[in-house]
Amino acid sequence: MVWIPGGTFRMGSDKHYPEEAPAHAVRVDGFWMDSCTVTNAEFRRFVEATGYVTQAERPPNPADYPGAKPEMLMPASVVFRQPKGPVDRSNQFNWWGYVAGANWRHPEGPRSSIEGKDRHPVVQVGCEDAEAYARWAGKELPTEAEWEFAARGGLDGKDFVWGDELTPGGKAMANTWQGEFPWENLATDGFAGIAPVGSFPANGYGLYDMAGNVWQWTTDWYQEHGKIQKSCCTPRNPRGGSLDASIDPRLPAIRIPRKVTKGGSYLCAPSYCRRYRPAARMAQPIDTAICHLGFRCIRRPEPATDSCATKTDT
Repeated sequence: MVWIPGGTFRMGSDKHYPEEAPAHAVRVDGFWMDSCTVTNAEFRRFVEATGYVTQAERPPNPADYPGAKPEMLMPASVVFRQPKGPVDRSNQFNWWGYVAGANWRHPEGPRSSIEGKDRHPVVQVGCEDAEAYARWAGKELPTEAEWEFAARGGLDGKDFVWGDELTPGGKAMANTWQGEFPWENLATDGFAGIAPVGSFPANGYGLYDMAGNVWQWTTDWYQEHGKIQKSCCTPRNPRGGSLDASIDPRLPAIRIPRKVTKGGSYLCAPSYCRRYRPAARMAQPIDTAICHLGFRCIRRPEPATDSCATKTDT
C-alpha cells in the first residue's frame, strides 16, 4: 500500500459527461491505498482461506427479479462479446451478454480460465464480494472522493491521471480501447484485453491502473453530483448518497441499489466512452458482476467523519 496524503481538490468535471458535473471542492483525510487492483492470486488466497462463494457463483433470488425467466435465474454474470463488424451502438446488447457459468475463475464464460493470470486484476466480483475480501484483509473500499483524489496523484483539475493529453508523445499511458468500439480493437497499447497490474506508468502517488484496465468499486451509493447538498464550507470525507436514492428510477420494478464505480476499463474508447478519467463515474447495480470490473482497497489511520473542513468564498 502507498500513503495518500489527503487534501482539498476539485471533484468532478464540468467539461465531459453530465453525471460528473458540477465540479466542486472536497477535502479528504490521508489514508493508505493498494498500489494495484486486487489480483486473481490475492483473491484466490481469500477464497481458499474462507471458502467464500461469490455472487456470480450463486443463483439469483427470484424475489429480486419479478417476471424473470427461469433460465435467467442461474449462476451467471455479464461478459463482453466483440462483434465481427459495425453494430448499432445505441443497443448495448450488441456486445454484452449474460453468460451462465461466468465468474471470477471463468471471467469470459465456463470455457475460459485465469490459469497463468495470477497478476491480472480479479474481475466478475460484485460489490458484496469486494467488501468481503476487504474485511478479510483488514481493509475497506474507498469512497468516491478518496478514490478520485488518489487517482489524480496531485494533478488537480487535469483531464487524466497523468495530465491533459491522452497519449503524450504518442505513448499509451493506460489500457484502453483503440479503434472503433466495439468491433475494431487495434490494441496499439499492447493489450487486446485486460493487462497484468502495473503494466503502465504509476501516477504521482505511486498508484497503478487508476485509469483503464478495469473499473473499480467504491463504497458510495450513487447520486448525481447536482444533488449534493450545498454548504458554506468544503465537505470533508463525503460519503455519497443514500441506498434508496441510488435505485435506478427508470427500472421501478427492479429495486437494486447502485454504487459508484470509477476508473474506466480496457473497453473505454475515444470513439464511444471517454471514462478513463478521474472525474468519470458510473452507477453499477450491486448485484451485478461483470468482466471489466474489479477493486482495490484502502486503510484509514482513523475513522473518517462527515463534517465541514474550511470556509470558502460564496
